[in-house]
Amino acid sequence: MTMPAKDQKVGAPKLDEPQLQAGGGTASAAPKARVVDALSPLLVQHLRTAHDELVNKYQLTTKEGQTRWLTDEQQCSAQDAELLADGSFSHFANYFLSGAANVMKPAQAVDESYPISNYFISSSHNTYLTGNQLSSESSVDAYKNVLLRGCRCVEIDVWDGEEPSDSSSDEEAARGNPGAAAKKEKSGLSIRKRLELRFRKKGTSPEDKPKEPSSPTRDGDQGIQPWRSTSSWRAEPRVLHGYTLTKDMSFRAVCAAIRDYAFRTSSLPLIVSLEVHTCPEQQEIMVELMNEYWKGLLVDLPLDPAQNSENTSLPTLKDLENKILVKVKRASHAKPAPDVAKPTTLQAPAPPLTHTTSAASVASSVTSSDETPEGEKKPSEPKPKVIEALSNLGVYFGSYHFKGLDAPEASIPTHVFSLSEKSLMEVHETNPAGLFTHNKHFFMRAYPKGLRLNSSNLNPSVFWRAGVQIVALNWQRWDGGMMQNEAMFAGTAGWVLKPEGYRSTSQEVTQKTAIAHHNLDLSIEFLAGQDIPLPPEEDDPKDFKPFIKVELHVEKPEERNAEPVPGNGRSQKGEYKKKTKTYRTTNPDFGREIVKFEGVHGASDELTFVRFKVMDDERISDDLAAWACFRLDRLQPGLRLLHLYDANGVITKGVLLVRIRKTVSLA
Repeated sequence: MTMPAKDQKVGAPKLDEPQLQAGGGTASAAPKARVVDALSPLLVQHLRTAHDELVNKYQLTTKEGQTRWLTDEQQCSAQDAELLADGSFSHFANYFLSGAANVMKPAQAVDESYPISNYFISSSHNTYLTGNQLSSESSVDAYKNVLLRGCRCVEIDVWDGEEPSDSSSDEEAARGNPGAAAKKEKSGLSIRKRLELRFRKKGTSPEDKPKEPSSPTRDGDQGIQPWRSTSSWRAEPRVLHGYTLTKDMSFRAVCAAIRDYAFRTSSLPLIVSLEVHTCPEQQEIMVELMNEYWKGLLVDLPLDPAQNSENTSLPTLKDLENKILVKVKRASHAKPAPDVAKPTTLQAPAPPLTHTTSAASVASSVTSSDETPEGEKKPSEPKPKVIEALSNLGVYFGSYHFKGLDAPEASIPTHVFSLSEKSLMEVHETNPAGLFTHNKHFFMRAYPKGLRLNSSNLNPSVFWRAGVQIVALNWQRWDGGMMQNEAMFAGTAGWVLKPEGYRSTSQEVTQKTAIAHHNLDLSIEFLAGQDIPLPPEEDDPKDFKPFIKVELHVEKPEERNAEPVPGNGRSQKGEYKKKTKTYRTTNPDFGREIVKFEGVHGASDELTFVRFKVMDDERISDDLAAWACFRLDRLQPGLRLLHLYDANGVITKGVLLVRIRKTVSLA
């Protein structure tokens, strides 16, 4: 079986200072992340030239001149004049050292007075994985990592636990002791045999009906004992990516990690999205563990006790500070129609495992139902029914199988539909007005399709523009999707208020009219670079040949006009692309080279993104060295320092000195 090749864009969770790692929230809020310690001689040279020009143009040595420059060209508060003092070059340089000249505008404090469906939420997909979807590790460190980076919606796929072995280390590992020794691998066995041992009980045949890993029971037992039991045979739920070779960990350990890190960097609510594959007995254990570890944090009843799941209104964001909200399939109390399959949870279950010898065949077992070839019937293996005690924890996030926007459950205030990128784009094409109206009032979640085995991501801005609140991304991936996610949520607490026309208080009925669309003229003048990081696995600065690629992510006409979106939202490339010449140093002098975008149609302040990529010019494939991404309304004009993340998403001391000119006019 061929495992995925090493991918430089996939990395293990960063454990030291993860808040300096890109994601969707807190990295840019760290003070040291956006301050330059010293200016290189090259930057000083360019700043001296700029200072001389500004002294002549604005009389920068006077308060009136400083105010005019700051308000007219920098388009910022005149209070920054305090940093300029007497307008001398030394104080002018201090202005750039202070962080006040950062190209990214600080995030505004979020208005928490709206119902929670009125926000975009920084969200993770398959949070437990540290790498690809086939063979990577599951780790509690992955939860710690994303929570410290600003994530506010994490996912847990829960399966039945396996019977602990007789060895104490194996028993402790099964019970979720993070310090216990890992379970012994059956090393010497073939891949096929290891797959058999992982996914079906010993002694069963391929013809036997496959089941999710089940918990052991003894004769005469009425069910699994409470977790407080000292019985050594006691199995507990585990977390893994089903039907793959990814390693597992205990559900208990995940609950502990969430408790410890959920509110370290944000007081806004955390959503825990459960994908339940466990039997009823182990679901009871799940409920026990969540109540135990999240005591005082878990929302297990409506804030208004007089309301029930059918009529509970969504609370405001302010009402849910420092609370954990569970998203889980809601138990159905209605009788299903004859000969109609009962609703399943939102992500379609994987088909039964078959013997596999290649990555391609394993891939077929992790695709979602909307990716099954037309005309072929997908093998059915329904997920276990969610017990009422677990279902009741989905107080404000009750999951339902999507049957249509006119289905009865689509009007339940607390429902949430979860759709793969392809399915959601089909809804967008067939019923765009219905989709937009639904998402103004109710929750929807988009997730990457199952065939993204290397943990690549969808293009989130396409789904945000359709009003989707929860766009789940693989945070272990450093790609355009995660770069846009960082731009949307940078410096925030992970919840961003939607544009006014997207909120439940608006009367707008279509995506086309919900937000102002502009004609955009954007000019970026590149002066110099300082301490640009090298690409991964490159250690010789003399071999580094950087150029800057600028991409605009702008709403396509097809999105507004209910037409098929090119690529179904898969492409992460910007609709407009320009690049500079190639240089040969980590401290390039760009000679004031200008990149221009003129007459760009359809730009919107809050849902258009500008992405900068520093690429290493190679003969075959250019390597990513560094990047930055900004929401258009937070890209500040004027003479600015643009701070760079490295290819692994960690903020660096690398900066670009640029001059931004931005003009928007109604289309």
